[in-house]
Amino acid sequence: MRRFLEKSNITDFNVTSFFRQAGDNFTAIPNIGIAVSGGGYRALMNGAGFISAADSRDNENSSVGGLLQSTTYLAGLSGGGWLLGSIFANNFSTIHSLQQGRKGTGLWEFDRSIFRGPEKGGIGILNTVSYWKDMLEAVDSKADGWETSITDYWGRALSYQLIGTPDGGEAYTFSSIANTSNFENGSTPYPILIADGRRTGEIVAAPNATIYEFNPFELGSWDPTTYGFVPLEWLASNFTNGTISSRGDCVRGFDQLGFVMGTSSSLFNVALLANFRSAGNESFIASFVANAIEELLQNFNEQENDIANYEPNPFFEWNPTKNNSNADEDQLALVDGGEDGQNIPLHPLIQPVRAVDIIFAIDSSADTETNWPNGTSMRASYSRSMSDIGNNTLFPPVPSAETFINLGLNRRPTLFGCNATNFTLTNNQTVPPLIFYIPNAPYTTYSNVSTFDLVYSENERDAIILNGFNGANQGNGTIDAEWPTCVACAIMSRSWWKAGEDPPRDCSQCFDRYCWNGTTDDTPVSQYEPALIIKEDS
Repeated sequence: MRRFLEKSNITDFNVTSFFRQAGDNFTAIPNIGIAVSGGGYRALMNGAGFISAADSRDNENSSVGGLLQSTTYLAGLSGGGWLLGSIFANNFSTIHSLQQGRKGTGLWEFDRSIFRGPEKGGIGILNTVSYWKDMLEAVDSKADGWETSITDYWGRALSYQLIGTPDGGEAYTFSSIANTSNFENGSTPYPILIADGRRTGEIVAAPNATIYEFNPFELGSWDPTTYGFVPLEWLASNFTNGTISSRGDCVRGFDQLGFVMGTSSSLFNVALLANFRSAGNESFIASFVANAIEELLQNFNEQENDIANYEPNPFFEWNPTKNNSNADEDQLALVDGGEDGQNIPLHPLIQPVRAVDIIFAIDSSADTETNWPNGTSMRASYSRSMSDIGNNTLFPPVPSAETFINLGLNRRPTLFGCNATNFTLTNNQTVPPLIFYIPNAPYTTYSNVSTFDLVYSENERDAIILNGFNGANQGNGTIDAEWPTCVACAIMSRSWWKAGEDPPRDCSQCFDRYCWNGTTDDTPVSQYEPALIIKEDS
């Protein structure tokens, strides 16, 4: 972080002096989070561009290079969760190395449909048969002990593209991230994946659904409906009221990484079921696989089993707040983390216990008819903060969709919650983090591809990643030459406020430029069709 702040060149700010005065007072040093939204491969690729720009290993000369190394938490859901899972499953790989792929695997080969499987050389149809056979056998082996769902198949299919091993990381678990060398030596942010709880009888997760987080050590929720965590490594063990009895079974390996990534993106189950149907009729699918697919579909149609099943329920009889509607259920049903409308995983990063000062919110949502964001997820998080399940956790105010578009807030980076003194605190509340909203916008290419597009050529993939890269560093200064300074100012903002210090003049100018000042424009918006921000001749 010291190097990142030094290269930002904030006039009248002595970085060395700041860190010397902070000493061992870690609360004085900025605590940074990055949240990567859902949105399928669009979110993965756009988010990858941001991460690449922020990673000093990937792009030393990027105007925001080193931001990733300064970050404490990295959260993702759905497509953003695939990105996070892929980075950490491959020992915190750089985006550039993931783009290069890995021989003998399907790593980041998005030109190959997950219904065909990776290209391994030889006869293509035999590759596909082997792929399906291995996937079906892997899920069947789990079905010997636990109820399975379409998410098991979805997670296995994703893994072949996201984990750089020939078998798609079948033995990889989310908890095993804690044993990777880069995580152990503190070279990585703390990874968090998000899923929503779905109550018995619900078809879609409600806006006030319990939000669960996966991290390398735990699964649990900060919400008053659960307010508890269990060791992730021991999922599927017989927990009762938070403990495993001496007669209970202790199980490891249930947190298979693909299954966790699939859980966070189970919105795709509907699309996957439809594609399974068409795949069963394709000529490249062997008859025994087609029969297995048909049997699979019949089972899921009968059981309506399109969620991720966590059984036994790790929170069985756990009810410290008397609000856990799942406390008596044998099974915990989890679904896509964006089903409640909060498509950016901000929830784990606004928790007061984590004391995050600033969140870079990478929004690749498809809110408009043309698949661009308009702040819907931000408004959902703001609304939730004012409900009972928000548990008095504050969130910065955000304007309407019309204001986002009319004022261009969905076309450029915008800061929300700039003035910490504007928050009225009651009941032990704390000031929320500053949120730097980074929307998917057409910088160098039209990156508004459909959420449910599952195939991309290498050129398409790289163009969208480059677009996200340009959004992260604002064209490396071509849009705003002072962008690196303004990013550093935003990072330091809460630290100066806590110390009772005024920001330097450079930063005051940045805040005037990037902070939402409360202005609104609710004029109705016609179809939103933005032009490229960075022209080829610029």
